[in-house]
Amino acid sequence: MYYPYFRGKQFDLLAIRECADIFSESNFTPIIEPVRESLNGLKRAVDQLSQAKANAILIANPTYGDHTEKADAIDSFIKGELKSSQNISVGVLLNSSCTTWMAIELAERFKGRQLSFIHAGFSDPKDLSIAINNENIQADHIFLEAHCGKLYRRHFESPNRILLRDGFRKQANSKYPDTEPFSDLHVTFAEEGMNGFGDFLIVGDEYSETGGPAYAVAIHLTFIDPEMDDAMFIHHFKSDRQDTPTDPAGKFYEALTKLVNEVEKPDTKIFRSSAVKEFLQLHREKHFPGLGSIKKISMKHHIETLAQYFRG
Repeated sequence: MYYPYFRGKQFDLLAIRECADIFSESNFTPIIEPVRESLNGLKRAVDQLSQAKANAILIANPTYGDHTEKADAIDSFIKGELKSSQNISVGVLLNSSCTTWMAIELAERFKGRQLSFIHAGFSDPKDLSIAINNENIQADHIFLEAHCGKLYRRHFESPNRILLRDGFRKQANSKYPDTEPFSDLHVTFAEEGMNGFGDFLIVGDEYSETGGPAYAVAIHLTFIDPEMDDAMFIHHFKSDRQDTPTDPAGKFYEALTKLVNEVEKPDTKIFRSSAVKEFLQLHREKHFPGLGSIKKISMKHHIETLAQYFRG
């Protein structure tokens, strides 16, 4: 039903591990694009998912990171480490540089495993659709909405079709409004002719290796508004000081205080997730865990919020 898209950085993989039980209980399927040369963190995440009996999709041909030129290590990882992990399926990423031949060759290489084609800028859907049918390849189809209009998507029929929308508009922390719309796809995916939906959580599709200096610290927290037809919005809690890159811990506490004030309102629409409780604990302790951990906790809250929505 829900397919959150992760790039396999350290804190993304930690979020996956800590949410493994939620993925399993809620029938959510994380998509993981490995971007780091070392696959040790990925292995730990996969082991945790397997232990929880949660499904996931591992991309065999990443667009970003350390495996773009040569994905032999991922190939070996899938054929070795994942040999007994049938809960982990293989994703073939179809970007603008991918050809029909390359897509089919990758699909054939992992024959015997559950397969997903992830459409992310591929330019010849008609040719690929014909090749898939000719080779009798059975696969799910996951469409990144920014690259796949309805005319594109109509070429690919499958029992499982997923639409991913990037609801996070990335910009400098100081530029974020206090709140803004995130997505309604969790409500409307069936109307789009889809069996499920996905997003890039509170990180966005835009990829960068490192962030710049944090002149402002922001905590991004999603919430569902029942008064707005259950659409999802996002709070951006920003530090007061935004002029210099100094004192990130103090700026985090400024932003965190605003988060706590909102969460503790009697009419707040923010779900009191275990991730929110982590933020409250950090506020009580006046502890700064680092910017990576802040992102991880916000990602966990996003997943917990959607799990709560579908439980309800």
